[in-house]
Amino acid sequence: MIAEIKQNTENKMQKSVETLKTNLGKVRTGRAHPGFLDQVQVEYYGSMVALGQVANVTASDARTLAVQPWEKNMVGKIEKAIRDADLGLNPATNGDLIRVPMPMLTEERRRDLVKVVRGEAEEARVAVRNVRRDGNEQLKRLLKDKDISEDDERRGQDEIQKLTDKYVAEIDKQLAEKEKELMAV
Repeated sequence: MIAEIKQNTENKMQKSVETLKTNLGKVRTGRAHPGFLDQVQVEYYGSMVALGQVANVTASDARTLAVQPWEKNMVGKIEKAIRDADLGLNPATNGDLIRVPMPMLTEERRRDLVKVVRGEAEEARVAVRNVRRDGNEQLKRLLKDKDISEDDERRGQDEIQKLTDKYVAEIDKQLAEKEKELMAV
């Protein structure tokens, strides 16, 4: 029972860290990264699909993304979708290849993005702590129902606290890497 609670708690904490990684990936740095256009939705025969399903996105150099549509008639729609995605990007079409230059970030904008990143990290820490609280409550319920001893409950809480410390440290590591990446000129 305790092992099951511990396993569920660890899985939920892992998901919180993965969500943080995804959210941090959406924060733009000065470098071109193909994952930056992942959330762009393009109209494709009446339905909205992810850009990656209608084109190949690559980083042609450190400051430019290249979008190669699989169908020639999609060039205009993809260009419009990138412009309308509110990412501050201005794509340029060159035949059937769309080039997306990444504008330089100002010092002020970098500081704003660091604040956003710190907020995301704090949300992830709160999520991990909430998972810890839920796991501890499950242990207390088992103790109250006399399914486990006080020693087992204490041991279970210690193990959950170790997991919490491990995942909070992982969140802090992710945050430090992203801050360093954002402040690099």
